[in-house]
Amino acid sequence: MTQPVKAKKALGQHFLTDLGIARRIAETIDASQLPPGLDDRGELPVLEIGPGMGVLTQFLLSSGRMVKAVELDSESVEYLHKVFPDLVVIEGDFLKMDLSTLFAGEFALIGNYPYNISSQIFFKALEYKDSIPVISGMLQKEVAQRICASPGSKVYGILSVLLQAWYDCRYLFDVSPGVFNPPPKVVSGVLRLTRNSRRDLGCSEKLFKTIVKTSFGQRRKTLRNSLSGLIDKENPIMQQPIMSQRPERLGVEEFIELTKAFEKELKSKQS
Repeated sequence: MTQPVKAKKALGQHFLTDLGIARRIAETIDASQLPPGLDDRGELPVLEIGPGMGVLTQFLLSSGRMVKAVELDSESVEYLHKVFPDLVVIEGDFLKMDLSTLFAGEFALIGNYPYNISSQIFFKALEYKDSIPVISGMLQKEVAQRICASPGSKVYGILSVLLQAWYDCRYLFDVSPGVFNPPPKVVSGVLRLTRNSRRDLGCSEKLFKTIVKTSFGQRRKTLRNSLSGLIDKENPIMQQPIMSQRPERLGVEEFIELTKAFEKELKSKQS
């Protein structure tokens, strides 16, 4: 049987065909699955990214929540309008959108995220972290595991630190290639991120991002070598024991403390 919307390789489309898996993904944002106080009444609006033919959308709509969907593929948009006439479908590129215009307050983010831009989607969501208390959905297993990885893991990196600074990240379950049309060449994974209690880093968020990205940009080097371009090599900070570590050994709190130390020294140089 031919599916009504053709999957487009350029858009990274792999349509989920297993309704049981789709239901499980939708249930990851049920109020009963979330921390107390986050969405006790189950009324948090939902923004779905890349609904395709609506296999996940149907279960989101049945929850009674307000659901809006962002879809770049005009063929999918036309199909969604026909099958879900009450669904608010926003045709466009999620990565270029001002998400603050979509809802009056907080909302959940969910989707079967396109593999080719999944990391960019999560970086984009970080820009609106104070409006998005929960992020859930499916992406390439490797990327999902990287987001949820602990310090010391080979896959722990930039995404891990920047997201875990603001969210509690939990890997939920695998999804095999056989439940997609066309099947991807990789295993997929479902995860859920829930906003933690942190509201401020206590240091420059911009500098924090710079230090994390610069550290992992040369992850095989020690911090003393990778961060030498940000501060004088003769600075006392560079002699601290932590600077002999590689970035994957540091947790979020250690990166925050490192940023505070750098910020203090950089400010003193400017004064």
